[in-house]
Amino acid sequence: MHASRENVARAFGGGKVILLGEHGVVYGRPGLAAGIRRGVTATAEVCEHALLQCEPWGVEVECSAERHGGARGEATLAHAFAAVLRDYPELPKVRVRVEIDLPGGAGLGCSAAIGVAVVGALDRFHGVVRSAQEIAEASMAWERVFHGNPSGIDNAVSAMGGVVVFRRDAGVRPVPLARRLWLVVGNSEEPSSTKDMVANVAARHAEDEVWSNRRFDAMAELCGRGERACVGGDLEALGQAMLENQELLRDFDLVTPRLDAMCLAALGARALGAKVTGAGGGGCMVALARDAAAAEGIRDAIAETSGSAFVAAVECSQREAET
Repeated sequence: MHASRENVARAFGGGKVILLGEHGVVYGRPGLAAGIRRGVTATAEVCEHALLQCEPWGVEVECSAERHGGARGEATLAHAFAAVLRDYPELPKVRVRVEIDLPGGAGLGCSAAIGVAVVGALDRFHGVVRSAQEIAEASMAWERVFHGNPSGIDNAVSAMGGVVVFRRDAGVRPVPLARRLWLVVGNSEEPSSTKDMVANVAARHAEDEVWSNRRFDAMAELCGRGERACVGGDLEALGQAMLENQELLRDFDLVTPRLDAMCLAALGARALGAKVTGAGGGGCMVALARDAAAAEGIRDAIAETSGSAFVAAVECSQREAET
């Protein structure tokens, strides 16, 4: 479907947090994820060449077939840009400037948010109209450059917003929210490698499948409880599921002392639940607040521990929230 072209077109791609079930999804169990209203804004406008500018990284690249190189990953960005441009009938003479408001490599879906924002801006620039799900699918070309064979959950949540259940064999299913969720995200600023953490869990699984499968099954049960809590607006039940999931992640040695201290600080400030989000071993944690005022207090408590935290409201649908 086509609409009128826009000379200056903007689009947004949101970040994400995993509320329940990370690592279990690798083994066929469901995960519960939420899109947050912090992410990446892309602006597309006419230019003599196809350029991608990334701020505040201070990076500018042209599309390229090369995949690697550059001190700040410029070649990978150039290749990812080229991958999404192939979806359009001719090489666009367009400059896309992305403003990134997410930490990279922290488990918040930064690369997927960039891809979704870039595709959304290019679509509007060319007058292409697609659904949020179609934008998520188109932006997978970007994400494959960075992650090889990504699950697709980051792109789906970035484009769709709200809360979703994800399962590798069934894809993404939106979860209707009875009420807005107030989350607080804390960044430990400890480096974390998703690849390494997944490998560590895989090694534990290979060592004792019965032990690990019992925990993955428990994560799946928590996802079911969490989904019902979202539908029913039961914040206490969702928070309790998050706490229990944290203990399962601890069993896999994914909770660092600093992340643990941040979660305890959040609970001390009356968070309903707090846990590692994403691969663990560093990166971020997420806490559930009762309301906006409580979220501010939790943010301050986490910031005193980690030095970096922000409040994120989760709407029923990110796309609806924009309109």
